[in-house]
Amino acid sequence: MTATAGRLWVVATPIGNLDDMTQRAVDVLKRVERIAAEDTRHSAPLMARYGIRAPLTALHEHNEREECERLVARMLEGAEIALISDAGTPLISDPGFRLVRAARAAGLAVAPVPGACAAIAALSVAGLPSDRFVFEGFLPAKSSARRERLGELSSETRTLVFYESSHRVLECLVDMAEVFGATRGAVLARELTKLFETVIDANLADLVERVTADRDQQRGEFVLLIAGNPVQEDDRLVEGRRVFTLLRAELPPARAAKLAAAISGAPRKALYSAD
Repeated sequence: MTATAGRLWVVATPIGNLDDMTQRAVDVLKRVERIAAEDTRHSAPLMARYGIRAPLTALHEHNEREECERLVARMLEGAEIALISDAGTPLISDPGFRLVRAARAAGLAVAPVPGACAAIAALSVAGLPSDRFVFEGFLPAKSSARRERLGELSSETRTLVFYESSHRVLECLVDMAEVFGATRGAVLARELTKLFETVIDANLADLVERVTADRDQQRGEFVLLIAGNPVQEDDRLVEGRRVFTLLRAELPPARAAKLAAAISGAPRKALYSAD
């Protein structure tokens, strides 16, 4: 990288409420030469709200490959360029990966300007375990492919986080209830930070019923969060205790518990305390 090389700023923008724009994001967007935006028409009102006058360049899945070369060339000449998406943090189920990869491959500095992210915002208010979670983004549009992917995730013990669109949210919930089971705990987070924000926690059967009965709950942008599979953890504990009992006959309790936990995936302390 030359001494005059520029930089790519990856800037998070609000997911709904424009007041969630950070001051640092405003400062960066005001000083860059150009802003690469997923949809320039969508981003224009945000730019106007904060007096940001840098020209916007469309960067989306259909032109990302071509635009990357031009934008990287400008940064190598010394330009600072910002990347934004329609809402939230770029690259999280949004375009931009190719530009970030190309900039890094060219030896350019790539710096994040953190801010809103719908998945994290939803997780923070869902009341589901958040110490470990799986972000899956958008599921396949067709029901058969969607159910296949859900089946692959059915034994996952971590909280599952999905994005979904308004015209598929109900059928997606129906598929989830079929694959995960009607009683699996879930949260539907809709229109976060916007006027009609709703966060509903219930089991999947109840969510299907509520969304079916209330057409308003089928409008807007959604994050669906599904509780991890509790059965898998119980199975690991049962197996862990079985292995611990066998090893305990030949080894000290602490050693037996450590090995049993490694073999079964069960928590070591739970096995050791069972002695």
